[in-house]
Amino acid sequence: MTAPASKTASNQDSERAAELRQLLTRAAHAYYVLDAPELEDSVYDRLYRELLDLETAHPELVMADSPTQRVGGTPSEGFTSVAHRIPLFSLDNAFSPEELRSWYARLLKVLDKEPRAEAPLPALPMVGELKIDGNALALSYENGLLTRGTTRGDGEKGEEITANVRTIASIPLRLHLDHPPAWVEVRGEALIPDRTFAAINADRAARDEPLFANPRNACAGTLRQLDPKVVASRRLDFFAYTVHLPDDWDGLRPTSQWESLSWLRNAGFRVNPNAALLPDLAAVETFFNVWDSRRHDLDYATDGVVVKLDDLRLQESAGFTQKAPRWAIALKYPAEEAPSRLLRLTCQVGRTGVITPVAEFEPVALAGTNVSRATLHNADRLAELDLHSGDTIVVRKAGEIIPEVLRVLPELRPEGALPLDLPYQCPSCNSDLVRENGEAATRCVNISCPAILQGALRHWVGKGALDVEGLGGKLIEQLVERGLVRSVSDLYRLDVALLSSLERMGEKSAENLVTAIDASRSKPWARQLYALGVHHVGEVNAKALAAAFPDVSTLAQTAVDHPEVITELHGIGQEITQSLQQWFSTRANQALVQQLREVGLSLAATEQERKDLASRSDEDGTLSGQTVVITGTLPSMSRAQAKELIEAAGGKVSGSVSKKTSFVLAGEEAGSKLEKANKLGIRVIDEAGLIALLEPIES
Repeated sequence: MTAPASKTASNQDSERAAELRQLLTRAAHAYYVLDAPELEDSVYDRLYRELLDLETAHPELVMADSPTQRVGGTPSEGFTSVAHRIPLFSLDNAFSPEELRSWYARLLKVLDKEPRAEAPLPALPMVGELKIDGNALALSYENGLLTRGTTRGDGEKGEEITANVRTIASIPLRLHLDHPPAWVEVRGEALIPDRTFAAINADRAARDEPLFANPRNACAGTLRQLDPKVVASRRLDFFAYTVHLPDDWDGLRPTSQWESLSWLRNAGFRVNPNAALLPDLAAVETFFNVWDSRRHDLDYATDGVVVKLDDLRLQESAGFTQKAPRWAIALKYPAEEAPSRLLRLTCQVGRTGVITPVAEFEPVALAGTNVSRATLHNADRLAELDLHSGDTIVVRKAGEIIPEVLRVLPELRPEGALPLDLPYQCPSCNSDLVRENGEAATRCVNISCPAILQGALRHWVGKGALDVEGLGGKLIEQLVERGLVRSVSDLYRLDVALLSSLERMGEKSAENLVTAIDASRSKPWARQLYALGVHHVGEVNAKALAAAFPDVSTLAQTAVDHPEVITELHGIGQEITQSLQQWFSTRANQALVQQLREVGLSLAATEQERKDLASRSDEDGTLSGQTVVITGTLPSMSRAQAKELIEAAGGKVSGSVSKKTSFVLAGEEAGSKLEKANKLGIRVIDEAGLIALLEPIES
C-alpha cells in the first residue's frame, strides 16, 4: 500500500531511499550488464516497490539516477536536433582480406612506419570488436550523471532522445566512479537481442499489428518513439565501445582502446565480451574468420568486425579523413545471397543527367528485409551481366545494406528471352542519350530535361555562374513543382506578382529577386558559358574557351563541325571537346540557346571583355616559370585535370619535391611529399587555392 504523502521526509526515510537506490542499481548492473544476477526477481520487485512508495510519499527523495526514473514522464511531442560535443564519424569498410591489407598499408604510410623494400610489415597491436548491427548512440555525462542521449544523426548533429535512453537498463544513469570527470562522452550501439525481437513480433502478431522486418529496424523505430513507456516495454540493450574524457582530468585515463573498454566496464557499462587484443594483421584475419563462422550462434546481429589501432596516441597521429578515422575500419562479412526472377529493367535519371539502369525482380528476403529492386550502375555493368528478359538472377546486399545483382543463372533462362540494354532516348524528356569515350556513365545532356532541371537551375544561379542572390534550392523546387519554370530561360520571364504568390515570398523579396535575375543578364560571357553546365567545362576551362571563341554561335559551330580546333587549344583536352560537341548537337540545347537570347542574354563577350582577353593573351601565364608538385586526392578534380590546368597557366608539374619547387598542391591523404615540403618550408595550397591562383584579376 502506498504511503500517504507528507511534507518532509525523515532522515530515516532519506537514508533508506539512498540504500535502496544503491542496492537496486547494483542488482540491475549485475543482471543487465554482467549477466550475473544477485537478487531473486521477487526480492528485486519488493525493494523496487518500497523505493517507489518512499518517492511517492516524499517527492524530494526522487533523484535523477534513481532506478524508478528509467521510465517516467509524459510522451514527448517530438525530438530536438542537437550538436554533438564530439562528432560521430562513420567507418570505412573493407570487404576482403586484400582491402584490409590495403587499409593497413595506408595506415603505416600515414604513421610514417612504411617498411623498406621487401621488409616485413611492422606489427601494430589492434583491437577487434564485433560490429553490432544496431543503432549508434551518443551519451553525455556531467559529474557522473547521465544528462543527454542522442542518436547519431549525420555525425555532427543528432536527435535528443534522453527519456528513451534512460529506459535502457544496461546504460548507467550514474557512472560507477568515486570521482568522475566533469564530463564524459560515451559512444556505443543500442540493439534488440534476437530473443527479445522474437517476443516483440509474437506480441504484435497476437494483436494483429504489422511485424518488424528485423531487429535493427525495430530498434531504430523504438528509439524514436515519443512515449518512453513503449521504449521500456521493448527492452533494448546497449554495448559501449568508445569513451572521450576531458584533457584536464587528473584521474586514471586509458592510453589504448583495450584500456578504454576496461574503463567503460568499470564505469558501469556493458562492453561486448567478444572483443580481443590482436598483436598483428594475421591475428586480425583469424579473429574475423572465427566470428564469420560463429556469428549465427550469438543472440544479436553482427555484420562484421571493427578493427581499431590500439594505441590512442597513434590514433591521434593517424587522424581522420573528411568522414572516417584512418585508424579504424569495418571488415564486413560476406553478404547473403538469394535467387530471384527478373521482372523488368527500368531506368532512373539522376540530377546530373546520369542514366542508372534498375533491375526489378520478385521480392526476396535478405538480411531481414524484403528486396525487390537493385541498381545496375551503368551500361558496362549491364553488358557484363548479360541480362535477358525473365532471367533468374542472384541478389545480395552489399555490406548487408545495399541490394545488388551479383550474377545471372543463364542455365535457367527462358527460351526466346531477349537481351536487355539501356534505351537510346531519355525516359524523362526523350532526348538522345550520349556516352562519352572513356566514361562509364550514359547521360541526358538536355539542360531542360524535367529530371535534371532543378540541378541545372541551381548550377545556373550559383556563385561561380550567374550568382543570382535570393534564388535558393527551396524556391527553385517550388518553381519547378508548380510548373512556373520549365527551362532556364523561364527564370527571365518571372515577375513580381507571380513570385509574390509563392510560399514565404513577400512583395519586397520578390522585387529584389526579379532585380537580381535581371542583373544576371549582363554577367561576363565566360560565366554564362560555365552556367550552361556542359560536362567537364568548369570555371577555368570556361574562361579559356571564352577567350578563344567570342560568342556561343562561334563556339557551337566549331564544336559540331570542327572539334579538332577546340582540342588544339592549350589546356583543353579531348573529353572537353567531346562534351561540347554532344551538348551543342542536342536539339533541346540548341532551342535553349535561342530562348536565352530572346530573354536578353548575349552569350557573347562584350567589346571590353574582348579587349581584356586579348591583352591577357599577350601576357605570360599565371603560373609561368613555376614548378608545382601534386600530392593526395583532390576534392573535385583528378590529378590529371589539375596538371592540365597548371600547364595551361604556364606552369610545370614535377613528380618530386625539391628546393626548386614553387609550391605543392595537396589533397586528402597527402603523404611523404607533403612532409618534405613542410620540412623545406615550401608553400602548400589546396584545390581552392589553386583555383584562386588561376582566377584572372577582374577590374
